[in-house]
Amino acid sequence: MNTKNFLAADRGTADYGWLKPNYYFSFAQYHNPSKIHFGTLRVLNDDFIMGGGMFPPHPHDNMEIVTIPLTGAVEHRDNTGGHGIIKAGDIQIMSAGSGIQHSEANASKTEPLTLFQIWVFPKVRNINPRYDQRTFDVEGRKNKWQVVVSPRTEDDALWINQDARFSLTNVTAGNSIEYTNAFEGNGVFLVVINGSVEVNGITLQKRDAIGVSETESFMINASEDTELLAIEVPMR
Repeated sequence: MNTKNFLAADRGTADYGWLKPNYYFSFAQYHNPSKIHFGTLRVLNDDFIMGGGMFPPHPHDNMEIVTIPLTGAVEHRDNTGGHGIIKAGDIQIMSAGSGIQHSEANASKTEPLTLFQIWVFPKVRNINPRYDQRTFDVEGRKNKWQVVVSPRTEDDALWINQDARFSLTNVTAGNSIEYTNAFEGNGVFLVVINGSVEVNGITLQKRDAIGVSETESFMINASEDTELLAIEVPMR
């Protein structure tokens, strides 16, 4: 088993006034040659957006983009007619495919918004752009993995154009949970949203992450009530 730490304190940061992002990987003006990507996971931004803040219309292509609001709600619009309000508990996915233009705004003029935005390189290039979102029952992830993004129909999740899987869990203090790969040879980027866990003898706190590869499963031990996101991606 191979591991690489991505500690919260070592992330790139910026302050645009209305937007305060934290970058796990090189992005925008933050460049770290040792943190370009993890397999096909290219971007993981932990964003704080002030009330009324907005990313104006901008283009993307050939990227699978997943948005996970943590607090507040984000409003999405794109040039294919896609539109939605995505709240905490919801998951959004957009396949940029052959090209799409979209905007994202804090749906509130006064309350802040926090979210993860995640980019994964696609399996097939230049597909037709697409957009989807779904609300997931938080109770369905207590001490077990709730799959929210996957190409496998049996996972009953939002579809992604990649052999990748996103799963969430809320593990109560003192419990352990095992992660087992859906796809042979994949790696897992595990993020502690809140709480504290131990993985392979390594302690991870709030917003710390670890990249795990060269194994098909691993154990996670929670020292306190903990919320986790597992992003499983091909490593090639």
